[in-house]
Amino acid sequence: MSLPFLTRRPTVPAKDGASWPHVVIVGGGFAGANAVLGLRDARVRVTLIDRNVYKTFQPLLYQVATAGLNPGDVTMFLRGLSLKVPNMRYRQGEVVGVDPERKVVTLNEGQRGDQELSYDYLVLANGATTTYFGTPGAEEHAMPMYTRAQALAIRDRVFSELERSSREAGVTHDKLHVCIVGGGPTGVEIAGALADFRMQELDILYPEMDPGTLQLTVLQRGDELLKEFSDKYRQYAADELRDRGVVLRLGHGVREVGYDHVVLDDGSILESDITIWAAGVAIPEAVSRWGLPQDRRGRIAVDDHLQVEGMPGVYAAGDVAAQDEALPQLAQPAIQTGAAVAKSIAADVGGRARPKFSYTNLGTMATIGRHAAIAEIPVLGGLSGSLGWAAWLGVHITKMLGHRNQRAVAMNLVSLYGGTRGTHQPNPVVGEVDSLRAARIFEEQAPHRLFGLNAGARENRAAAEDAPGAADVAAPSQD
Repeated sequence: MSLPFLTRRPTVPAKDGASWPHVVIVGGGFAGANAVLGLRDARVRVTLIDRNVYKTFQPLLYQVATAGLNPGDVTMFLRGLSLKVPNMRYRQGEVVGVDPERKVVTLNEGQRGDQELSYDYLVLANGATTTYFGTPGAEEHAMPMYTRAQALAIRDRVFSELERSSREAGVTHDKLHVCIVGGGPTGVEIAGALADFRMQELDILYPEMDPGTLQLTVLQRGDELLKEFSDKYRQYAADELRDRGVVLRLGHGVREVGYDHVVLDDGSILESDITIWAAGVAIPEAVSRWGLPQDRRGRIAVDDHLQVEGMPGVYAAGDVAAQDEALPQLAQPAIQTGAAVAKSIAADVGGRARPKFSYTNLGTMATIGRHAAIAEIPVLGGLSGSLGWAAWLGVHITKMLGHRNQRAVAMNLVSLYGGTRGTHQPNPVVGEVDSLRAARIFEEQAPHRLFGLNAGARENRAAAEDAPGAADVAAPSQD
């Protein structure tokens, strides 16, 4: 007799698997991965489609962007799901069409033209993407942080600009301004991580630069940060960021983004050498071409079973799904809807009644920085400070797929945030730091820059000086 904890599950489907109903799952994020896991014991064949071969743990992407974690710490090979789900197969591709009447999806796999894949059940869990709300210059100059590649681009840009600025520190005393657009969890977390880097590591790694060289500003259209939380914790987050030297510009949206500046809705011009866009997400435009019912925000309309309205056998889960009462576009709703879709399909295949989906609010968490986080958990109440940070760390580690990822993240975050300033040894995770290219682009953009050495035409500088609030920008706080 074999012991279950000493043996592996079979890695191939049963012999009669070819005749099982075929479930196609589009998207390998929280919703798609949990739909796969929920079908591990169902008599179905599962095909998971994603344009990336890995699943990204997005709540920790900001740590990749700020050099706290390796990109491999927060990504897992999607084919690894077959260890637990032997009836799953993976295909890399991009869905370009859905035909519910013929029950086929059309894939672009980069060769032989588009391919059609038939299904018995379809799960759409392809998530959301960055939206710039039509802001001029944002797509060209701002840096989003929704994918692993985007987080790596921010990390490499930050260190490239630090290297460039370090060469000018003793000549022009030019400061490196980072503006973060959006005061939700992503914006607050990346601002806090950069502030901690400035306090703990910048003067050690760049002794030729004053730590005040790195200026951090959070821009939020609303009057408060973290609208998902209660007033108490919104204020706590704002106070913690201010204590870390982060400037908060609340109550103003961004009207335009340039290479080295942002223009606010009141006409103020702020220097911004790096603009990080954390202002929101939207449903991919391709979804509108699939002929599915959508709400006013572009989400796919589903019923109480998460089945697309009027389309039997087609389900939607995660950010892309919209019930009558829309859920927040966060990890926990995606996990629960993905698991619920799997239960509905398994029940239908087994001839049982499909259960209705009911969302369980397990709480909301956000980290502001070193030993500072907030957590609002039903029944248990709220947590903040070191206790909130410990709870945040524990929850995020347990929600990761893969033991190796869990161990790596736990070890690296404890090393990053543990100890004191005297015992902490700075060791940022860096990659392609090309400050030479950054310097070339800086010079090439001189005609369009409003700030820095040799900036733009005289009329541009005059416009910047005459703009409301420009005087405050010209002499930023040194703390």
